[in-house]
Amino acid sequence: MSSFEAGLLQVVILLVLLAAVYVPFGNYLAYVYTSDRHWRVERWFYRLVRVDADSDQRWTVYAAGILGLSFVSVLLLYLLQRLQPLLPLGFGRGVNGDTIPASMAFNTAVSFVTNTDWQSYVPETTYGHTVQMAGLTVQNFISAAVGMAVAAALVRGFVRHAVDRIGNVWVDITRSISRVLLPISFVAAIVLVAMGVVMSLHSGVNVVGVDGAHNTIALAPAASQESIKELGTNGGGIFNANSAHPFENPTGGSDILEIFLLLVIPVCLTRAFGVMVRNPRQGTVLVSVMGVLWGGMLAVAWWAESHPNGQATLAAGAAMEGKEVRFGIPSSALFAVSTTGTSTGAVNSMHDSFTGLGGGVAILNMLFGEVSPGGAGTGLYGILVVAVIAVFLAGLMVGRTPEYLGKKLGRREVTASAISILTMPTLVLLLGGLAIALPSTSAAMTNGGEHGFSEVLYAYASAANNNGSAFGGLTATSNFFQSTLGIAMLLGRFVPILAALALAGSLAAQRRVKPGAGTLPTDGALFAVLVGGTVVIVAALTFFPALGLGPIAEALA
Repeated sequence: MSSFEAGLLQVVILLVLLAAVYVPFGNYLAYVYTSDRHWRVERWFYRLVRVDADSDQRWTVYAAGILGLSFVSVLLLYLLQRLQPLLPLGFGRGVNGDTIPASMAFNTAVSFVTNTDWQSYVPETTYGHTVQMAGLTVQNFISAAVGMAVAAALVRGFVRHAVDRIGNVWVDITRSISRVLLPISFVAAIVLVAMGVVMSLHSGVNVVGVDGAHNTIALAPAASQESIKELGTNGGGIFNANSAHPFENPTGGSDILEIFLLLVIPVCLTRAFGVMVRNPRQGTVLVSVMGVLWGGMLAVAWWAESHPNGQATLAAGAAMEGKEVRFGIPSSALFAVSTTGTSTGAVNSMHDSFTGLGGGVAILNMLFGEVSPGGAGTGLYGILVVAVIAVFLAGLMVGRTPEYLGKKLGRREVTASAISILTMPTLVLLLGGLAIALPSTSAAMTNGGEHGFSEVLYAYASAANNNGSAFGGLTATSNFFQSTLGIAMLLGRFVPILAALALAGSLAAQRRVKPGAGTLPTDGALFAVLVGGTVVIVAALTFFPALGLGPIAEALA
């Protein structure tokens, strides 16, 4: 079997798996967020934290809950890192001894709480198992649950009418963890262990190399973090090589499973949306837009890596630098497009070694706004915001008040949607431009010219979209990068969340209007084209100059 045929078979297997679970899992997700029944363990938890699980909240209270939880999470994770020398299973790890610098602790705390998982350190030499398990892995669950809760709240905004309540934030987050993330990741971790992923509390194993030198190979409780890092679209690896490391991702089978895990919740949430609004075709439209964007980016990346234009890669016959031989080009391209199309950021190859066009695909995927298919929850509320803008643009064309799912889209709704969409480009262009303008940035770049520019553009696109992957040639350990990337993560996460919740509150307060003769149908192919076109046009108009200076120029060189 040729490499092309093997890669095509992997894509087919992945699509078959997603298609098989799309309806049942999507229906289950809809049930999770609409059921009035609480599990016994959930009721115990609500009593413990003194939450009235049967009361709904206004969008402002819902937002305050998310901000408060996130603030406390950042604070606790920051302190956990700074106190690592006092914790068990620390193994004396740290930076310049057994301590974690304040700037790194801040950046890492913000990174994992915002679902970004940007890592400016070597995990196996910096953090012990206690910080990894009690800090980083816990936030992998909570941050994913927050995104899913916001998506559920926005959908309720479309479903409910003439009310000022959009759900209960504590119930939504708890159910996301107890009924979705925890059971699936538990089973997935067991499967990953069976496939060869490491699960150990030892610090490492001593070995003697073929040259007679003594070395220590790091070990970690990898399987438990690997499952939730993919399922929750988090992406932070417990080893520096991430999912390219054989202890995290040893075989082609584990590779397909991990790609499936990072795609399954964003994809199936579109079905849940359709079920909750009582029109499954609405969800089909959204998932078709996501699928076309994902498939188009995959085709370009696969072709670019298989048909390189550099002298070294032409001599080698393919762009295999930075790729694992056990995966090859097809699996590397499939993983790269899936991880940048979601907010995962895990990698099974080094994106910095991709061709100019292949690396440009990874950047553009993030600059689309993480909607192909996006992160756990973030993908759904992100593409719903785009759908609101698309309906608004269509209304301008025909000169009538736009409507979407029986709700009129006025100034308040369009303003909230515009704020959500424009936050990421503002952060990427302003902070990226500032970094490029500083003389000190050139010293942080491994490469100059177009590729060096792409490294900086990639970093801020990744941070502002809460992706977390990187072009590894950029050394982002200075206080400037730690701080500005942390700011990009915070604002890129919480400004769109606040805008989405404000939109949900405004929609829920409206009375439902019946569709008229001039109402734009939003459950057909025409609307899918309109939404997809809006995604592409907004990204192209906003970022074409930056892309032209970086990956496009490199691809044409």
